[in-house]
Amino acid sequence: MNQEIVAVMEYMEKEKGIKREALIEAMQAALLAAARKSFGPARDLRVEIHPKTGRISARARLEVVERVINPHDQISLPKAREIKPDAQVGEILDVEVTPKDFGRIAAQVFKQTINQAIKGIERKMILAEYKDRVGDVVTGTVRRFERSDVVIDLGKFEAIMPARERVPTEEYSPGERIRAYVLAVEEGPHGPQIILSRSHPDFVRRLLELEVSEVADKTVEIKALAREPGYRTKIAVWSSKPKVDPVGACVGVRGARVKNIVRELNNEKIDIFRWSPNIEELAIEALKPARLKKIELFPEERRLRVTVDEENYSLALGRKGKNAWLATKIVGWQIDIVRQQTAEESFAAQLARAAEELAQALNIEPGIAEVLVRAGFVSPEAIAEADEEDLAAAVPSLDPALIQKIRGAVVRKAELSNS
Repeated sequence: MNQEIVAVMEYMEKEKGIKREALIEAMQAALLAAARKSFGPARDLRVEIHPKTGRISARARLEVVERVINPHDQISLPKAREIKPDAQVGEILDVEVTPKDFGRIAAQVFKQTINQAIKGIERKMILAEYKDRVGDVVTGTVRRFERSDVVIDLGKFEAIMPARERVPTEEYSPGERIRAYVLAVEEGPHGPQIILSRSHPDFVRRLLELEVSEVADKTVEIKALAREPGYRTKIAVWSSKPKVDPVGACVGVRGARVKNIVRELNNEKIDIFRWSPNIEELAIEALKPARLKKIELFPEERRLRVTVDEENYSLALGRKGKNAWLATKIVGWQIDIVRQQTAEESFAAQLARAAEELAQALNIEPGIAEVLVRAGFVSPEAIAEADEEDLAAAVPSLDPALIQKIRGAVVRKAELSNS
């Protein structure tokens, strides 16, 4: 049994990083409960495990008496003098009280409690080591899947990457090495859990800090960052030093720096551009690759309207509107994207508006009003100025009687307004 305890302690110390002292403390607490059942409610009972030999002993503080009444708390004078020759009545001695069958009891307790004790120690170690590492990037190995969550081995501990923190376009395989962002250390049903993320925007921020020294030392500042995991990330950077090109520093020579990040993110697109306090300039950069025709600002509503041509409309919106959404996050204002009307669309809109106004003015059907407008009669005044023959010739599709009725009503209305 002693050798088994020593072997377990050595394994845990080397493989799990659990200190021998911590493991001994947990085991002693578990064995003490067993000793109390075996020996009884002795005064100051304690269990000791030798860190090198693994020897287990139970000790208690007993009072020296002439005649023992309570064996749990007392020891006779003759027995006391076997331990300490000059022992006196009333003296308190520290005595080994290990029961004869305590080795068997210890073996049972050891097997029952060792896993629980180790988990308790690991939980404390997780809190001690990772409570200050929230926000760091760590590397681990995919171990297994628990439903949609990914369990990642970080060496000493296991971490969880919940389904909500996964990148939708990524697939993970057991044994695969991946990097992730330490999002939090949360208290779970079985103790503290290390929560990792690969979809969080700050994962990209930390990767940029690790890859670009100018970002790490604050020479280049990330003013705004927006991410749609697996699709695209937009980053607005700025430097207070005129001689420093913030975009060039982040991109690197021949794009080497940003390529490393793109590779880590499995080819997620990354747009890095210069931040500007001017909302218009920032919106132009944030909406790239689309080219804008016009920008209108509505400061009171913190909204801007962007006009683009047909070719750039889908680029400005992006897949499922994600490009516009990311730009909104960068700018901090609502962005409305409208398509520039072509000449044909503009004429059609004007025609429809004129037909609607004529239909309301003459109280006629919209279809009839559209025929009149297409013939050039865009107002009641224009109809009144034409004679019936010219009007009938201009709109041969309409019944002559209807034309006569419409013109007559227009003329009478004009005469009444002039009288």
